[in-house]
Amino acid sequence: MCGFVGYISNEKEHVVKNQKELVQKMNQSIIHRGPDEEGYYVDEFISLGFRRLSIIDIENGQQPLSYEEERYWIIFNGEIYNYIELRDELVIKGYTFETNSDTEVILAAYAEYKEKITSKLRGMFAFVIWDKQEKLFFGARDQFGIKPFYYAIEDDGVYISSEKKAILNVIDNKELDQMALQNYLTFQYVPSSNTLHKAIKELPPGHYITKKLNEDSRITRYWQADFKPVMKTEKTFVNEIKTSLYDSIEKHMRSDVTVGAFLSGGIDSSIIVAIAREFNPKLKTLSVGFERHGYNEINLAEETAEELKVENFSHTISAQEFMDEFPKFIWHMDDPLADPAAVPQFFLSKLARKHVKVALSGEGADEIFGGYGIYNEPHSLRLFANTGRLTNLAINHLARLMPEGIKGKSFLLRGTTSLENRYVGNAKIFDEVEKKKILTNYDANYPYVAVTEELYQQTIGYSPIDRMQLIDINTWLSGDLLLNADRTTMAHALELRTPFLDKEVFKVAQQIPASLRLANGTTKYILRKSVEGIVPDNVLFRKKLGFPVPIRHWLKDEMYEWALEIIKDSQTDHLLNKEYVVDLLNKHKVGKIDYSRKIWVMLTFMVWHRVYVEDKQEFLIKPLSYMVRQ
Repeated sequence: MCGFVGYISNEKEHVVKNQKELVQKMNQSIIHRGPDEEGYYVDEFISLGFRRLSIIDIENGQQPLSYEEERYWIIFNGEIYNYIELRDELVIKGYTFETNSDTEVILAAYAEYKEKITSKLRGMFAFVIWDKQEKLFFGARDQFGIKPFYYAIEDDGVYISSEKKAILNVIDNKELDQMALQNYLTFQYVPSSNTLHKAIKELPPGHYITKKLNEDSRITRYWQADFKPVMKTEKTFVNEIKTSLYDSIEKHMRSDVTVGAFLSGGIDSSIIVAIAREFNPKLKTLSVGFERHGYNEINLAEETAEELKVENFSHTISAQEFMDEFPKFIWHMDDPLADPAAVPQFFLSKLARKHVKVALSGEGADEIFGGYGIYNEPHSLRLFANTGRLTNLAINHLARLMPEGIKGKSFLLRGTTSLENRYVGNAKIFDEVEKKKILTNYDANYPYVAVTEELYQQTIGYSPIDRMQLIDINTWLSGDLLLNADRTTMAHALELRTPFLDKEVFKVAQQIPASLRLANGTTKYILRKSVEGIVPDNVLFRKKLGFPVPIRHWLKDEMYEWALEIIKDSQTDHLLNKEYVVDLLNKHKVGKIDYSRKIWVMLTFMVWHRVYVEDKQEFLIKPLSYMVRQ
């Protein structure tokens, strides 16, 4: 796992004058991604920088790397799990190799297949290839968006980087994107290819970008997730899932350094650990929990580790520790990510790096196999399907008049609202009515449904469950889970691998009918069936766990003063109605209604604003306790 930066110019003189200073300044911002080595390549049109975390071919895997007498140059972040097989294929075609790295295989494959290379790669990747002969820049991001790729198109060229902060450090335009802010308040992350800075975009998953000298950049989609259910027996699916998982996990364990695995005690991480330990009985597992009753899964993780006969290391997080590290977490995220479960992974990664250099994790299992309880919603709301339109409108109107927090209100509202208008992903924090009260410059032209509208148009005729899962794959997975997975691990120079998000595993998963994904009163039914006898019985049908965070309680107690001071000190009055936020916090402290997720979205943005707009980064020296008045 590594990081890259670069600048592609249309003006020779500009690059010659500024290339070294520019690329070094950008590269300095992402040292954490690759503390082992740095490298640079510069010619009259392009300057590339690289930070390396050595995982495969430690002796010869330096970058930028060249191929074919220095015609092609590459900077690459990720891992290609089929690089051995692909190299053998290319050798038959006459290609030769000087290293054992997957990076050189990408270059040779590009020389052979050009932009069609993306269909050949199995793995997680973001890379840039410069063809000196054709004066062509080609960049690509993996199918699911496991690895990040940011860019900014300026008048004189294009900036690229693995993290947004590297580009932000060298461009002049730092204008905030109001539309992105509005969407953040609903999704708890910035969806689509936007960021909170107008000038900087993210290359979407399954896309590549090309630019020829003196021509405009072009972005092309090469892959899109889709469900294509087929009729097969349950036994057939069980065998296919099991085969694909064993194959994926084996390939994800290819490494020249120690590999471990995150373990929460839930089904997804337990599947990975149960299979991975068959390839490496000495597998190390890592777990975290909290200093609060009901929010500590370490015991469950330890029990699972004991049953699977693997070593387990754990850490218990305190509220003070959580507060102290929060701004550093925000800095690493680039854009605000208000998923409370993201923060414990920051601590988990810190723990893991003490023991391993690569860790396996269970991201993606819920999205592709149907693991969220909300996917049962179309079934629970089916009675409204037989109610007339006018009746539903009347029920919806009456439900909106009911006091907030009253039992049944949410059920009535969801049941009388179309799927397209009620489901925009696994998290939905603020609606448009609330955002109008919070934002000082609310724009009704940017409703949150606009983010998912195209996806719903593309899936007309699909089952509701298929549509919900595809919404999550295209928004929540890359915008929340994989952003978190990359940044929290890279913050500690740890490589994270996600065996469920393998294109061969997805080829099996996309064929499974919704009736086998959610069945017999459980989620991920067919996935659970496929690992019977592999995962301990007491884990097989365990309720979804994840990393529950006690912010509901903390914001009433340990974190109340901390949160209040963040709101008061925040220089966001021109953007937000801070009185509304304070009122939410106070209502949460004394009332029965849980406003913690809404408060957390606001706190996360305010700390982000302090770090990236107010440019107050004292936390790099001392923790967040400096923000609380003594």
